[in-house]
Amino acid sequence: MSTKMTITDADALAYHMEPRPGKFDVSPSTPMTTQRDLSLAYSPGVAVPCEAIAKNPDAAYDYTNKGNLVAVITNGTAVLGLGNLGALASKPVMEGKAVLFKRFADVNSIDIELDTEDPEAFINAVRLMGPSFGGINLEDIKAPECFIIEQRLKEEMDIPVFHDDQHGTAVICAAGLINALKISGKKIEDVRIVLNGAGAAGIACLELIKSMGAQHNNCVMCDTKGVIYQGRTEGMNQWKSAHAAVTDLRTLEEAMQDADIFLGVSAKGAVTPEMVASMAKDPVIFAMANPDPEITPEEAHAVRPDAIVATGRSDYPNQVNNVLGFPYLFRGALDIRARAINDEMKIACAHALADLAREEVPDEVAMAYGRKLQFGRDYIIPTPFDPRLIYVVPPAVAKAGMDTGVGRRPIVDMVGYEESLRARMDPTAHILRSINARAKARQARMIFAEGDDIRVLRAAVNYQRSGLGKALVVGRESGVKELLGSVGMGDAFGELEIVNAANTPHLDAYKEHLYNKLQRSGHDRQDVNRLASRDRHVFSALMLAHGHGDGLVTGATRKSAHVLGLLNHVFDARAEDGAVGVTALLLNGRIVLITDTLVHEWPDQEDLATIAERGAEVARTLGLEPRVAFVSFSTFGSPVSERAEKMHQAPKVLEQRGVDFEFEGEMTVDVALNPQAMSHYPFTRLSGPANVLVVPARHSASISVKLMQEMAGATVIGPILTGIDQSIQICSTVSTSSDILNMAILAACKEKK
Repeated sequence: MSTKMTITDADALAYHMEPRPGKFDVSPSTPMTTQRDLSLAYSPGVAVPCEAIAKNPDAAYDYTNKGNLVAVITNGTAVLGLGNLGALASKPVMEGKAVLFKRFADVNSIDIELDTEDPEAFINAVRLMGPSFGGINLEDIKAPECFIIEQRLKEEMDIPVFHDDQHGTAVICAAGLINALKISGKKIEDVRIVLNGAGAAGIACLELIKSMGAQHNNCVMCDTKGVIYQGRTEGMNQWKSAHAAVTDLRTLEEAMQDADIFLGVSAKGAVTPEMVASMAKDPVIFAMANPDPEITPEEAHAVRPDAIVATGRSDYPNQVNNVLGFPYLFRGALDIRARAINDEMKIACAHALADLAREEVPDEVAMAYGRKLQFGRDYIIPTPFDPRLIYVVPPAVAKAGMDTGVGRRPIVDMVGYEESLRARMDPTAHILRSINARAKARQARMIFAEGDDIRVLRAAVNYQRSGLGKALVVGRESGVKELLGSVGMGDAFGELEIVNAANTPHLDAYKEHLYNKLQRSGHDRQDVNRLASRDRHVFSALMLAHGHGDGLVTGATRKSAHVLGLLNHVFDARAEDGAVGVTALLLNGRIVLITDTLVHEWPDQEDLATIAERGAEVARTLGLEPRVAFVSFSTFGSPVSERAEKMHQAPKVLEQRGVDFEFEGEMTVDVALNPQAMSHYPFTRLSGPANVLVVPARHSASISVKLMQEMAGATVIGPILTGIDQSIQICSTVSTSSDILNMAILAACKEKK
């Protein structure tokens, strides 16, 4: 089965509707609960910073969010590849851009859609909003108005104004070009460059490349009417005229003859194999038209195996993706309070990206893309999910800005700045991406036991459409078909494999297996026949036991303890067999594991030590270096309590076992998680805040998880069932379809024994 991701219209609409319409919320960053808080946040306390800013406008960067706030602004006249959809229809794209700013560079962003096609009205509106923001990201504005708007705003505003459709593409293109030329052994000042597509992105690409050393006489720009040459009058404007060449060439085909580099920001099929064949040795082809390139890599390599090819698509190597540029350009610009993003900053960004692509790629990055990534013809541009981007690119941009005098606040300690950037990364995003990558590589056949629940069916469909593996749904075909149809997903019915006792050829083998397991536990053949034929949890477990699936996810419709009891008819997932339930809590960029949330009712110190070991195993599975804390209401024996004694003894058990991870206890939760509280106990063996909390009993674990989920809004993954041979995960009855999908992904990640 292909691992390529499939996204349907229904998937896209559901994503934008759930859990609530849109893609982001606004949350306060300061306390807002007491009367004192309100007095400080608004009246009368707010008057003090207002007066300070009136006296010194730069104080706005100290007392407001201006210094980390970018506006994404459009009029919707050139939305993606969809054309002039208007301001309102562009809002999903602009919200998406705002989310990317936050996700990749921790830049706060707000989208603004202006309902005008009049450049003067647009310019005036944006100019008047200048005091609110630290930077302006213009987006999806058609040419030539985009040139007029950006130039005027850059002249009239004292904050960075950046049209990403132009400069974002240009920066990533330049980064790839630096490395392509390095591989081919050519110099930028010597190469012949042909660009097809004289719109905003194309003109920006050529301007930036020329500023990096490409010679004007070696560059030929083409549009739909052919070569842009000096003396041409048809379809010309001042921006095209600036790049008109002195040449007798008139067509793209003629221009491609012996060219070293082709840059395409035009349309599907604009380049033929014959054109590629006519290019110089080691040709560089950046076919960046979206969604389909000017020529595919397969077509180019068929006639020129020596070609270095990049596209704008994620399913080909060397993706020219703007998300590699704009978040980090603005991060660096905002951090020096820049007045502008100039060419030097863009070139610094390109060189930083090029340098990063030449470094050894971390294993987790390669895993996320399902292939080995090593500098060469198929890897000249870093991948968007490389965690090093945040602390490699912004410092280069900031330094260039300081060197060219556009920064208002220089960064004195660059090493400290890089460390602060590392700290901005959300580790939970990396963890979730890593388990997704491992699951995709495994291609597990995942059994979804509860095919009569629409949440489960959504998760199953998404599991398969995401290229993670094959979804096997246990349920009645008519019921599954009806449920999917009721939510507009009827087309997914034919994609899923529906399994039940009535259509499996293995039912007799399942019954015999179950009878042999349960005959000495008070179950006769009639009991076994009923369990195997009618209970979906038992049936699903039997499928897994016989190798008719690689993993099992269940529990969305019945309480976890009940489901675990049913699964134990087939497997040994009991406390005495070493089974443990671990729940992951994700909140505000932190991840903490709570154990045991599923199996042990009242563990003793030996059980607690085993629970700690299982929790450490799960932490490592998630990419965390485990730091285990045995938590209680007492810290290191104070106050003394018989009820806390087992928490005091459990670390001693681990000492005797000689485990290879950090652990400490017993301690209160604040000592375990808060570095300041922990500092009062300098003898502690933990090198930092704990990420695995072992609690005294299952009820306290359950209370902790549900309290964090309901009161703090933590994302919950689990309970993750560990300590058994089979790959089984049990969801909560309040799980969303996304939660169920995450559990399926975790089940898919488990190594087979």
